Amino acid sequence: MAIYLDRINDKYLFELSNENGHKVLLDRKYSPDYNVQGASPMELLLMGVAGCSSIDVISILEKQKLDPDSYKMEVEGERESTPGKPWKRIHVKLYIEGNIPSDKIVRAAALSFDKYCSVSKNLEKSTIIEHSIYLNGSLIKK
Repeated sequence: MAIYLDRINDKYLFELSNENGHKVLLDRKYSPDYNVQGASPMELLLMGVAGCSSIDVISILEKQKLDPDSYKMEVEGERESTPGKPWKRIHVKLYIEGNIPSDKIVRAAALSFDKYCSVSKNLEKSTIIEHSIYLNGSLIKK
């Protein structure tokens, strides 16, 4: 696996690409002197948690012949105040709609965060990762 980075302006905007040519813009989180045009590196980590876990959950549900009508996720992170400001805590909120048994989605999410999601597994030694599940508008796992 390889990632390539090119600087594309005279500030902090970079274009990252993978070996398949898929591209992502990376930028500072905030800049008073120009319009930020990409996600910050730390935001990309949160996006990685969301994407990795979602691929796992959907895959697990598909194997059980379960297809959600709607699937959304919100990921919030809290950072340490120490230099480098690593993630202290990440909380994932999973919103799923459809004819999905509650025990199946709870199990799928647990398998993702506890066993399969390589992004979460890489962060777990330094970061508390928690998740909540909302099924058809009701909180079923806090």
